[in-house]
Amino acid sequence: MKILVSGLLNVETTVSVRGFPIPYYPIDYSFFGLHTAVSGVGYNIAKALTTLGDEVTLVSFLGRDEEGRRVLRQLEEDGIGTEHVRSTLRETPASAVLFAPQGRRQIYCDLKDVQEQRLDAPSPEEALRGCSLAALCNINFNRELIRAARRAGVTTATDVHVLAAADDGYNRDFMENADVLFLSDEALPCAPQDFLRQLWERYHNRVLVVGRGAKGAMLLDGGTQEITQVPADTRGKVVNTVGAGDALFSAFLHFFARGMSAKEALRRAVVFAGVKIGYNGASVGFCSERELCGMLENGRIIKNKTKE
Repeated sequence: MKILVSGLLNVETTVSVRGFPIPYYPIDYSFFGLHTAVSGVGYNIAKALTTLGDEVTLVSFLGRDEEGRRVLRQLEEDGIGTEHVRSTLRETPASAVLFAPQGRRQIYCDLKDVQEQRLDAPSPEEALRGCSLAALCNINFNRELIRAARRAGVTTATDVHVLAAADDGYNRDFMENADVLFLSDEALPCAPQDFLRQLWERYHNRVLVVGRGAKGAMLLDGGTQEITQVPADTRGKVVNTVGAGDALFSAFLHFFARGMSAKEALRRAVVFAGVKIGYNGASVGFCSERELCGMLENGRIIKNKTKE
């Protein structure tokens, strides 16, 4: 299965803190509490899908700096092609993630000048060639790409992350053109099932999923209008929840693209995400499909609950 992934690449530093809010003190010694690695939504999804066994075409932008070279080295090590990664930014994007033992996290993301970039080379048509699904992050350079994918009949998927209104101006292009739409429940103005219905009535996506953290995920099937709540997989230790949404999104797409029903794909995705949050960092902790299937055979997966 060949999947186009287009999105942010950055260098991420995670910082272990004692809790939120953080009191002021001039220095704290956190032995092995700081970790720096390649990350970004585009990288997280590309790596997760590659680990699950998919062929990935990656589109993104980097700077001509040491951080950019680090990202390129990591992509080569992971077996992810870099032919469509352009080094045209003034600096490579960076992020810092503060995370507490209880699983809460606070993210600082410096996009540099990536929002000013346009996807001229490769062209949208060139990037999409041979791909059956396009996982497109909600970043400016993907606006034309998601429209082109929709016109070409390629299944489109996007995660708009934190969303507080169905009529969100920044994310409208992505929501209008997504066959599969993911989001978080962190800023919803109403109950998740009501918000999913609002989104479907406006955009008529095939599948909508809201990630609910420790509560799992909720799915609306656009064809049947059925809403399904899938509980989180809670058997592992929670170390850092950053990147859990990317893991959920990636695993869902992996199984859904192979013809699995949305319900079954989401059941597997919550287990994949449950494994991932046992590790520190957004781009680590991904298991293979074989490892995941072994967990399912051992009864790790929890049956879903359906709401009318």
